[in-house]
Amino acid sequence: MLSGDALAALWLSVRLALWVLPAYVLAGSLLAWALVFGLKRPGWLDALVTLPIAFPPVVIGFVLLWLLGRQTALGQLLATMDISFVFSFAGLWLAAFISGVPLVVKTLQAALEMQSRDMHETALTLGCTPFAAFWLVHLPIARSALLTGVLLALARGMGEVGISLMLGGNILGRTETLSLSIFNSVTTGDYRQGAVLSGLLGGVCLSLLALVRWLQPRGPRTA
Repeated sequence: MLSGDALAALWLSVRLALWVLPAYVLAGSLLAWALVFGLKRPGWLDALVTLPIAFPPVVIGFVLLWLLGRQTALGQLLATMDISFVFSFAGLWLAAFISGVPLVVKTLQAALEMQSRDMHETALTLGCTPFAAFWLVHLPIARSALLTGVLLALARGMGEVGISLMLGGNILGRTETLSLSIFNSVTTGDYRQGAVLSGLLGGVCLSLLALVRWLQPRGPRTA
C-alpha cells in the first residue's frame, strides 16, 4: 500500500505530464521548423537544443536555480510579475520541459530533413509562406515522428531527477514527483515502496517505448 505522500507524488506527476505535453508539441514543432527551414545559420540553436541531452542534469538545474533565483535581475523581474520557478510546480514543469523537448526536436528534425525539398518549393510556388508550407505540408507528413518524439520526451521528463531536484526542491506534498518519491523512499530505507513506485514508473515508460516502437514505419518484408 502506498503512503499518502507517494500518492500525492503520483498525482503531481500526472498533472505535470498533462501540463508539459502541449509545450512539447508546440515548442518541438517550432524549434524543428527553425532548424530545418527558418534559420540560415541554425548551428547555435542546434547546439542549444542538444545541450540538455549531453550536459549533466544536476548542473543544468544548478545554473537555472542561480539564474531564476531572487538574487539575480531575472529572478527579481519574475518576482515582480509573481512568477517563481524555484521550489514550485513551475520549476518542475521547466525541468520536465528542458529535459524532454530536445527529443521532440531532434526526432522531428530528422524526419523533416528526409523529406523532398521539391514539396517545399512547390508549396511556395502555390503561394504558401515558408511557415505555412511547414505547417500544412511538411508537419502532417512527419506527424508520426512528432508523436514519437513527444512520447520519448514524456518518458524522459517523467523520469527526470537532477533538474527537478535543484529547481523543485523535493518538498513533500508540493514538489515531490514520482521519480523523486522513489529517491526519497530509498534514502529513508522504505525499499518496498521504492520498488512499487519503480515498477509503476518503469511500466509507464516501457508502455510509452512500446508505443514508440509500434509507431515506427515498417518496411516491406523480404523473403
